[in-house]
Amino acid sequence: MNYILFDGPVRNQLLPFTYTRPVADVRVGILTIREKWELYLGNTTTTITEDYLSEKFPMVELEANVMLNAAYLPNLDLVEIIKGLTENQAIFKDEDVIAFYTTDTQEAVDFDTYEAIEFDKDILKIEHTWDIFSKNGEAIQQDFELLTKDNTSQPIPKSNNVISPEHIFIEEGAKVEFATLNASTGPIYIGKNAEIMEGTLIRGPLALCDHATLKLGAKIYGPTTVGPHSKVGGEVNNSVLFGYSNKGHDGFLGNSVLGEWCNLGADTNNSNLKNNYVQVKLWDYETERFAKTGLQFCGLMMGDHSKSGINTMFNTGTVVGVNSNVFGSGFPRNFIPSYSWGGASGFTTYLTSKAFEVAKVVMERRGIDFTAQDEAILTHVFEETKKFRKD
Repeated sequence: MNYILFDGPVRNQLLPFTYTRPVADVRVGILTIREKWELYLGNTTTTITEDYLSEKFPMVELEANVMLNAAYLPNLDLVEIIKGLTENQAIFKDEDVIAFYTTDTQEAVDFDTYEAIEFDKDILKIEHTWDIFSKNGEAIQQDFELLTKDNTSQPIPKSNNVISPEHIFIEEGAKVEFATLNASTGPIYIGKNAEIMEGTLIRGPLALCDHATLKLGAKIYGPTTVGPHSKVGGEVNNSVLFGYSNKGHDGFLGNSVLGEWCNLGADTNNSNLKNNYVQVKLWDYETERFAKTGLQFCGLMMGDHSKSGINTMFNTGTVVGVNSNVFGSGFPRNFIPSYSWGGASGFTTYLTSKAFEVAKVVMERRGIDFTAQDEAILTHVFEETKKFRKD
């Protein structure tokens, strides 16, 4: 069967992360949403997404297709029903479509003609940026069970101080010495060729993905995900780094999400709780105003390729777009548009020519090319976000 993941109506609620990727390629838990679906289905997937993303993330459409709503995280109960779908059947959660089997073109789908199957069991849905960290604990647990079932962990080196070792899984090639690993509050997953340096303190749930590093003396509170090839030091609480991003030094990151290719300078800190303890509001790209999150703890949302200088301070509930560079003393405003250069004293436009020079160097250091597709996507984001920049 041919499976296609579609962005659905949540795409704009997941900006700035979905400026540069489909919803399916958001990381929550250990895996991206796409990786979860492909493991459960035992099959590859393609994507229906925004036109400007479709060259990098193409769709393969056959005569018969099962369409999957990428906002939903798969589980065994759901996948069992999906594998049994026949033509013109659709699975709904309340009034939201999760999956449907079609032989029509996408423009011709009429759900009034479909047999509706109601999915009445629990399922995780990612529909707001803050869901990525607030639902990360459940997602780590689900991924941990999926990835470790019928597999054997590498032995935990004896130099480590360990609580609940049965909830710790170490993949091949990982290095873990003289660290404290407390998995009594949630599982700890250590990916292939990842490294936990000496003196690190970890309280699960933690997902340390392939080739990621926790630096000397880091303090990690779960539920936290450190994506592939990322490096983290200092203090981190309930945060998600998608991949290839660095918080390499001391400073606090809490209740936050960083995209790919981000870098936080030494002693960058974010606030995750307002002084008056009221509910945090975040910038909403769809309404172009600040919206309630329903959360008391909410920190920094930073899009791909954005960076902060040393000693940068981010206020509670700050949203930073794609390819922004934030530095200087004081608190910058809590919505920083894409391609902004500056800080509390003001911003100018970060020109694409300069931003792309940096992106090429940063990616080449990790052995990855900055492609024409990447440049086209980021150029589109520059044009699309002009309205948010003042100058």
